Amino acid sequence: YHESFRIFRKNKTAMISLAILIFLIAVALLAPWICRYDPDAQVLKDRLLFPSAAHWFGTDEFGRDILTRCIYGCRISLSVGIVSQLIATVIGYSMGVCAGYFGGRTDDVISFLIQLFSSIPFLLFAMALMCALGSGLVNLYVSLGLLTWASTARLIRGTVLQIKNQEYIQACRADGGSSLRIIMKHLLPNCIPMLIIAITLGIPNAILSEASLSYLGLGVPAPTASWGSMIAGSQTFIRTNTYYSLFPGLCIIITVMAFNMLGDGLRDALDPKMHSNGGSL
Repeated sequence: YHESFRIFRKNKTAMISLAILIFLIAVALLAPWICRYDPDAQVLKDRLLFPSAAHWFGTDEFGRDILTRCIYGCRISLSVGIVSQLIATVIGYSMGVCAGYFGGRTDDVISFLIQLFSSIPFLLFAMALMCALGSGLVNLYVSLGLLTWASTARLIRGTVLQIKNQEYIQACRADGGSSLRIIMKHLLPNCIPMLIIAITLGIPNAILSEASLSYLGLGVPAPTASWGSMIAGSQTFIRTNTYYSLFPGLCIIITVMAFNMLGDGLRDALDPKMHSNGGSL
């Protein structure tokens, strides 16, 4: 892992992305202390103000400070991305390791489920699931977690197939080691780099999905601040108050790009094939 860390540190793009994400996380966590305004408080006399010293990003149609709502929207987006991908990772690892380790009928059934979840139109399925469960933050966590585990399962299955017949695992099995012990003690540590990459690259997709669902009115219910719902609310004023949609849109772009570039950097650093090629980026 020392070599992986060295390779990652040399990747300036990944390091800048990491710094941006640390800043966003810090801002999201400290939102109650750094924001001067209540994100949900309506001040109609201040509606649709242009950016100024009092309101750096301007105000929306209800007089709410857009900067404050962008910061609180960051909390929603990051929490949805991280929690949903943790759920997807637990499901994906469990399914992938069972498919790769046990093989046979188990592998056939799980591989079919992976193909099924990979082939369905994601956004349509997410919309249907949110309609069934109802809007809300917890339902977003569950829905996106249940719908995005397939790529992680496929990745873990391939990794387990490559290592399950190695000598140290065969020796543990011959020594009477249980399947659970082998999976948790020997297979899991070898899968951790792949899981880190999968989580990092899955978070931006979850953030975009949350923004899309909130834009359609199926995500976080009003008046909770969400980047997607803010963009949806700005449509009426797109010609006269362009800043209204510009700032939450930039928040989405910056966050998604930072996670994607960080994920690419982690993949280059943690992928053994890159090490065999001299650690080239």
